[in-house]
Amino acid sequence: MALAEPQKVNKLEKRVRIIDAAVEVFAERGFHAARIADIARRANVADGTIYLYFRNKEDLLLCVFEEKMEEHLAALQAALDGITGPLERIRAFAHFHFGQMRAQPSLAQVLQVELRQSHKCLREYRPEKLWQYLDVLGEMISEGQAAGLIRTDLDPFLAKWAVFGALDEISMQWVLARRRERFDLDLATEQVVEMVLGGLVPRS
Repeated sequence: MALAEPQKVNKLEKRVRIIDAAVEVFAERGFHAARIADIARRANVADGTIYLYFRNKEDLLLCVFEEKMEEHLAALQAALDGITGPLERIRAFAHFHFGQMRAQPSLAQVLQVELRQSHKCLREYRPEKLWQYLDVLGEMISEGQAAGLIRTDLDPFLAKWAVFGALDEISMQWVLARRRERFDLDLATEQVVEMVLGGLVPRS
């Protein structure tokens, strides 16, 4: 048993290296142009090693999404911890969303652009982790409605997708911007939040 644990750790570390290498290669070369050999070289493993963990390049891309979204969900809960009030939590959600994108630009490129290049993702894949991420937002909206802070005539399901759609579109514009340093993401965050909250709060 003593020998098995280091082997498990080594396998886990190797898988993490492959995932992280895939993020960088997909971001640099694009999903379709990226090769397994490129990812293996970046991860410092043999080409065949990748197939011990992933069926193919598309499977690797979807695993990148699954695992990074799992990390995002954990980080989101930590970011929301201690923040009370549904409107302030929605504001914190938006700041978290854009903050993660800025902190991990290569991952943002993969999630915003390259994931959409996958035919399997668009046709067959059920993005459970994304739905969990949006459910956090949906719960905030429902809490706000119960407290009388958010319009009760809004369908929480539609509202959470509308709010996320605004965040997602700004994220896409930032990822595709030729000169990101000139894209004031902090200002964009505040303006998007104000527009979103303006549409959610009850009319006077």
